[in-house]
Amino acid sequence: MTRLRESLVAWAASGEDAAVHELATGLRTVALVEGVSDQAAVERLAVRRGRDLDAEGVCVVPMGGATNIRRFVDVLGPHGLGTAIVGLCDRAELGFFERALARAGLGLDGFFVCDPDLEGEFIRALGPEAVEQVIALEGETRAYDIFRQQPAQRERSAEQRLHRFMGTHSGRKEQYGRALVDALDLDRVPQPLDNLLAEL
Repeated sequence: MTRLRESLVAWAASGEDAAVHELATGLRTVALVEGVSDQAAVERLAVRRGRDLDAEGVCVVPMGGATNIRRFVDVLGPHGLGTAIVGLCDRAELGFFERALARAGLGLDGFFVCDPDLEGEFIRALGPEAVEQVIALEGETRAYDIFRQQPAQRERSAEQRLHRFMGTHSGRKEQYGRALVDALDLDRVPQPLDNLLAEL
């Protein structure tokens, strides 16, 4: 699935990749997500639920941002590979998804909206104190303490600070995509993420 994912991303970026058709043998569903942090969260939750997405013919593909949805729908949808597509999107980016899917004759069935995004859903599901405990387990308490003392952060709510902290350097969102899933009780998974996994 890693090679297929890379080929799909390359095709969406610059034109058809001949390897896709061979690699897509056995592909059942593609889950389109905005970034690698969303991919990490979906794949980690699948593991926690005892599922093997690769063996099930499911490929989770990070698009590099919501504005790329049209390219991926063109590649994967009815006018491309004809693969079943589902996914996650942020509330603010819903319009990009609606337009790209409608253009291909598809609706939002199988696409689930995070408010405002998946990190926000995690913070709400766990609560700020539990998220701070995750930060401690990740060895980043000192970094977070320095961050929240910055003048721009002092007036923000705990939820807003935590949300901003996760996006402060490359790789941190992906790191916490996995770590926050590990911290969840499996009966308190954010609804959009839970719905997506059920759809796969």
